[in-house]
Amino acid sequence: MDEIRFGKYNGTGNDFVLIEDVDDRLSLSPSLIAAICDRHTGVGADGLIRVAPADDADFFMDYSNADGEVAEMCGNGIRCLAKLVYERGLTTSDVIEVQTLAGRKRLVLDAEDGRVRSVTVDMGAPSLARADIGLAGDPGASFVGERMEALGRSYEATAVSMGNPHCVLFLDPGDDLGAFDVRPVGSHIEHLPAFANRTNVEFVVVEDGRIRLRVWERGSGETMACGTGACAALVASSLTGRCGREAEVEFPGGVLRVGWREDDHVFLTGPAVHVFDGELTEDWMRSVLAGAAR
Repeated sequence: MDEIRFGKYNGTGNDFVLIEDVDDRLSLSPSLIAAICDRHTGVGADGLIRVAPADDADFFMDYSNADGEVAEMCGNGIRCLAKLVYERGLTTSDVIEVQTLAGRKRLVLDAEDGRVRSVTVDMGAPSLARADIGLAGDPGASFVGERMEALGRSYEATAVSMGNPHCVLFLDPGDDLGAFDVRPVGSHIEHLPAFANRTNVEFVVVEDGRIRLRVWERGSGETMACGTGACAALVASSLTGRCGREAEVEFPGGVLRVGWREDDHVFLTGPAVHVFDGELTEDWMRSVLAGAAR
């Protein structure tokens, strides 16, 4: 087992370990990925991205959440991938195509002097069909503006797929978003049997057309931001008359810009930050895998 080089990146505080594997040599087990993402004994991250080759795109984003489980898509992570491949010289184009488990995504890079300042991602069209969300019930029906009970409280909820499942909860006007305890509610809804593949959960307040939210990510817990969650929150807020089809979305980690265009595609714009590079040692990886095997 050789040492593995990695980069640490974040998009609006949502942080990732990125590993360049354009020769497609690496096979990372869920237990190793979880160990790398551990914030006490590993590098620490909300998820891990292996930058791999693709047959019909420039790159493939092989993404796993912090628990090691493979996930379909990550809007903040894909912007970090764009920064890595451009700044490392793996591409010279400011428009790239990235294959994901949620389909191919087109990214436009705002770059200057060899550095990427922000990235706009065509996230594709949202789906409201229960079948696409993995939500129990009539496969073709939607779940928009419905009541959802969780831990003794009722919420207005809308379920949206952005290639991965989201359950958007609208808090009451008097709720303090910053003080709201998202952990018990988020974990409860994530694991409801009605969601076949579990779900991400957004806690949303809309004020004067600006969306403020916190997010509980499936497999990672609360994170500083979520790109697909920002898109799901904009779609849900627009559908329920709380805002138009374009808004700034404010997370604890920063602000993203989201637009739901007339062609039904959602576009996400935000920064990507390179924090540091490092190396996973052979001894550390062997000890992690030996511990997982016991």
